[in-house]
Parts: sequence; structure tokens; C-alpha cells
Amino acid sequence: MRIGVPREIVAAEARVALTPDSALQLQKIGYQCLVETGAGNAAGFSDEAYVAAGVEIIHSADALWSSSDVIAKVRPPEADEVAKLSSGKTLISFFYPAQNKDLLEQAQLTEANVIAMDMVPRISRAQKMDALSSMANIAGYRAVIEAGSNFGRFFTGQVTAAGKVPPAKVLVIGAGVAGLAAIGAATSLGAITYAFDVRPEVAEQIESMGAEFVYLDFEEQQQDGAVTGGYAAPSSPEFREKQLAKFRELAPEIDIVITTALIPGRDAPKLWLADMVAAMKPGSVVVDLAAERGGNCDLTVADQKIVSENGVTIVGYTDFPSRMAAQASMLYATNIRHMMTDLTPNKDGAVVHNMEDDVIRGATVAFQGEITFPPPPPKVQAIAAAKPKETVKEPTPEEKRAKEAAAFKAQTRNQAGLLVIAILLLLVVGAYAPESLMNHFIVFVLACFIGFSVIWNVSHSLHTPLMAVTNAISGIVILGALLQVGSGSWLVVVLAALSVLIATINIVGGFLVTRRMLAMFQKS
Repeated sequence: MRIGVPREIVAAEARVALTPDSALQLQKIGYQCLVETGAGNAAGFSDEAYVAAGVEIIHSADALWSSSDVIAKVRPPEADEVAKLSSGKTLISFFYPAQNKDLLEQAQLTEANVIAMDMVPRISRAQKMDALSSMANIAGYRAVIEAGSNFGRFFTGQVTAAGKVPPAKVLVIGAGVAGLAAIGAATSLGAITYAFDVRPEVAEQIESMGAEFVYLDFEEQQQDGAVTGGYAAPSSPEFREKQLAKFRELAPEIDIVITTALIPGRDAPKLWLADMVAAMKPGSVVVDLAAERGGNCDLTVADQKIVSENGVTIVGYTDFPSRMAAQASMLYATNIRHMMTDLTPNKDGAVVHNMEDDVIRGATVAFQGEITFPPPPPKVQAIAAAKPKETVKEPTPEEKRAKEAAAFKAQTRNQAGLLVIAILLLLVVGAYAPESLMNHFIVFVLACFIGFSVIWNVSHSLHTPLMAVTNAISGIVILGALLQVGSGSWLVVVLAALSVLIATINIVGGFLVTRRMLAMFQKS
């Protein structure tokens, strides 16, 4: 079968659904790849690169649509593109069926199968096909880059001969995939980063990335994110008021705000209001990743960058992934390739549209002349909810001291018991063992004690704890062997000399390895 990739007809779209690398992988499972001429130019993939990967270049969109069994796109198709579908063909692209009902009904009439990459269920097995997460990851990273280009100051603090530069303060609203990507980019650039999300279970993720989670003084337990497929649930009016009050408190201190709050199928909630923008310092930046659905900021204008009366820049672009077209195309093409791999279980280039498969069924919005949207809930829960941690009561100082005293007494009793047992065993051995055995035993004990003490007391900064133990054992071996070198038996002398050699190699090698390890942490 043939997979065709047309050039995107949306003017600002630079992504492409197939890269030369993904084409090679698709050919391995039996597909012939077709690309409309110039489809990858905006993403940096020339027609020559596709030809080198074995892809056939088609010079017109009509010819590509008519000759392809599977059509892969990025943006939702236009009505005239859907009209080119026919029974037996499969379309794979972003589709947004809840917002494009007329387009879905038109696709139904063609009897073609339509797979919406935005409908891939958020279960573990489908992560490799989760195009929404792939694009959100890029959007969050790019939002920080756009903020930096409009901010006009350093992200990180610096002390220079010309003066001290304070670090930028960044607030990320929403800690989904895009929010976490923005947090990671902002913290890596040295900004003081704050983050807020209505799901308290994401606080640990935020703090593990070096940001500070913004807590509210509110008792209401938020709805579990798993109920809405991994997205945050709508908040109650009381919670929203507390949330807005906290944002108003933070607004005068924050230099950059990145808003990512969006629930699929709903308009974006207004979280950064006009009075908050007015409270921000001149030169501050708001980047609104929800601009396509109305924006989280009151002043956001879709696809535009505006400056408020007090000098705050509000960025409302809706094509953040397309602004990193090469990287976005690589990730999206990989998502498509994994979807095709699931659709081709026999790796023979033949699509098997298994509607019993949770992932394929969830992403399919039209199948053989029927609308299959919305899909049934997957058999596997979307995202497991994090169980709240049990609160552990902290012991009082008196309880701590009593516990420590009891532990010390128990340890002392154990040590005294072991000492008594050791003395009794020595007395028994001394009463019945020959004198020569006792002499050797005393030498052995001294070798253990002296050899272990000599090596173990070397500072651990000079060798790793593992090397300390092995070198201590080697020290015991060397000391014991030296005591036996003067033996009258040639066999004992040879074995003792061999022991000294091997143990010396181990000790010297240990210190050499440690020296190399320490050198890794030394400044050149």
C-alpha cells in the first residue's frame, strides 16, 4: 500500500507528516511512501533528501490524493481535501472532531476511515503515538524562547563589573506537558520559576524540576485529573476566586507569565485578567499557549503580539510547534510511524483497522461510513491518580530522646552479649587447641585489625567507599602474607609472595581508579 503526504495548505504551517528517517522505517513494514513536491521544504527536508530515502515525489496534490491508500497530514483537512477521499482510503491527521462536526459528517459520506491524532487515548501503551503531547512539549519550550526574545533582559542573575543583574521571575500556569516543558526551559536558563496547577499531585513533579509550586489557602479537594483523560478538571467558583486572588498577589513581582491551561473541547479559562496585566512591570511578557481557544489572558489576540498600555507584551501565537518545524516534524512523523506500525501487525504493508484495539478505536472518528466519535472509555484507565500521602505525626523532642536512649541501651546490650560469646569461644578454643594454632590465630587477628585500620582510616575523599573496603581486605592479605614469607616451606613462601603481588595490584589499581574519578570533578 501507499502512504501519501501532501503539502500543508495552511499558510503559516511549516510542519510535514513524513521525514526521510520515518519514511525508511515505514518502508521496512511494507509501505511505499509518496510526498508532494516541496512538502518538507519549510521544515528543512528537501525533495532530494526524500528521494535519497526511497520516497517518490508527486508533483500535484490531486495526483497524490488519488494514488495514495493512506494520507498523512498535520493540520485538519479542508473541505476540498476531504472531498478527495473515497471508500477504502485512510486519513491520519489532527482532526478535532468535537470542533469540526461538519467536516466529520463530510468524511462519513466518503466512507473513508479517519484517524484523529488528537484523539489518541492517554494510556501508557499509546504514549509513543501521543501527538498532542509531542506538540505540547515543543510549544512549552518555544514559549520560553519567545518570552526571552521579547523580555529584553537576562533570565539568570549575574554580577558584573557594570553592576548586578537580578534573575527573571517566571510563572507557569498549568503543569501539563507544555507547562512542564516551559518549567524545564526556564529553570535551565537560570530564572526563578514558579508554577501553579489545580491538581495538587503535580507539585512533586514541579519541585523536582527546580521550580516552586504555588499553593492556595483552600481546603477543597480538586477533581482527579484522570477523570478528564489526564487534563485538569474545571474549578469551582470559590476555588477560582482564591486562584485569581493569588495571581493578583504575584503579578507585580513576576516578569514572565506563561499560560498553558486548556481542556480539549472547551474554551480556554480566563486566568490572567486585565488588572493583573496592569499590575505587571513595564517590559514584562505574557505568553498565552491557549490563544487558539480564546486565550487564558484577557488581552490575548490570536496569532498576534500586542503591547499593553503599561508596556507588557502579550504573545498570542497559535503556531508555536510550527516555529520549530524541523523538530516538530520529526516528533510528529514518529507518532505517525508508530500508529502505522500498530495498524500493520503483519508488517506486510496492509492496513488492519482493528476496532477492538483501545488505541486504534479511540483515535478512529469515522470508519466505513459511520461516525465513531466519541469513542467508548478505554479498558485501561487513562492516568492513575496519585494517592494522597498519609500524614505522619512528628514525634516530640521528648519522644525522640526517649527513642534514642532505648536504641542506645539495646545496642549496648547486643554488643556486650557478643563480647561475652567471643570470650567464651576463645576460652574453649584455648583449652583444647594446640599452642601453634593459637599463635597463628593471634597473628590472624592482628593482621585483620592492623590491615583494616591502616587502609580504612585513609580519608574517603581519597578513594570511594567501595575501594576502601576492598583495599582494607587487601591490606589484611598483605600483612598476613608478609608474616608467612619467612616460612621454611617453599610452597608457603611462593603462595605468600603471590598474595602480596595480587593484593598490591588491587590496592594500587584502586587508588588509580579513584584518582581518575576525582579528576572528573576537578576544574581544568
